[in-house]
Amino acid sequence: MQYRRVGNSGVKVSALGLGSWLTYGTASEQKAADACIKTAFDCGINFFDTANAYNRGAGEEAIGAALKPYIRSSYVLSTKVFFPMGNGPNDGGLSRKHIMEQCEASLKRMGTDYIDIYFCHRYDNQTPTEETLRALDDLVTQGKVLYTGVSEWSAAQITEATGISKRLNLDPLISNQPIYNMFERYIEEDVLHVSKQHGIGQIVFSPLAQGILTGKYKPGAQIPKNSRAANDRVNGVINSYLQDNVLESVQQLDNVAQQLDISLAQLSLAWVLRQPGVSSALIGASKPEQIEENIKAADVNLQPDTLEEIERILKKVADFAPLR
Repeated sequence: MQYRRVGNSGVKVSALGLGSWLTYGTASEQKAADACIKTAFDCGINFFDTANAYNRGAGEEAIGAALKPYIRSSYVLSTKVFFPMGNGPNDGGLSRKHIMEQCEASLKRMGTDYIDIYFCHRYDNQTPTEETLRALDDLVTQGKVLYTGVSEWSAAQITEATGISKRLNLDPLISNQPIYNMFERYIEEDVLHVSKQHGIGQIVFSPLAQGILTGKYKPGAQIPKNSRAANDRVNGVINSYLQDNVLESVQQLDNVAQQLDISLAQLSLAWVLRQPGVSSALIGASKPEQIEENIKAADVNLQPDTLEEIERILKKVADFAPLR
């Protein structure tokens, strides 16, 4: 396993991390979480990500319970704050009140004394960025949070935040957590460049495009039973990928993977990890075997001719726009 620094910070995370979005959080899924985290540790993964909004706190509880047997210093744990956790006017956003209250709630749900990386899950245009950053800095000073980051912030928003942090001598943001995969590449336009300027590393989510880049979905074919796309509870995002031109390009990418004697998922993860600004890519798993398979991507080095072939295929779907 490779371990990479997160931006200009000193903390190192595994090139592949284990996320819990749409994966863990119900009683029936706890056994899966326990088994997957054990396998992740065995494979060298030291980074685990969740959020308070995942199943209204149940995701944090599941991750916390699964990590309980392990020495706290042996792993890096991140969670997030922003989305509503109740129906009250202050139950969401990035106000000092909500951040402070939800940090305490997250610590309690996960059964830990501190959060390694605390992410602002989205940008809050109703709260002054200075208020948000001062609250995060106070949490660092209190020892409840070691590092801070943002998720899906634009280049302009990152620039604004880093400027405020420098002016006020606050602890710097070390990471942005955006979506990034072969079909959703907006961070290549300016986010990567701005983040590099300010020492911010990318911890990306959905590198397999919600499972599309595993090759399980075929153009013109029925959606496989027991797949994410067949589950009405979690298929809202994945349905936007189920377009014939997208699925046809996936088949062509699968041919590239077969020529390299690797799986399509390994090809897709290696493609994400080849980006210099990426510190880690978050994978989701409901079965230990998925982790054992995907972990091999960390050792795949894609050659220039392969990258050129991938770009040729992806040009055909360059206008893909997800429905979010």
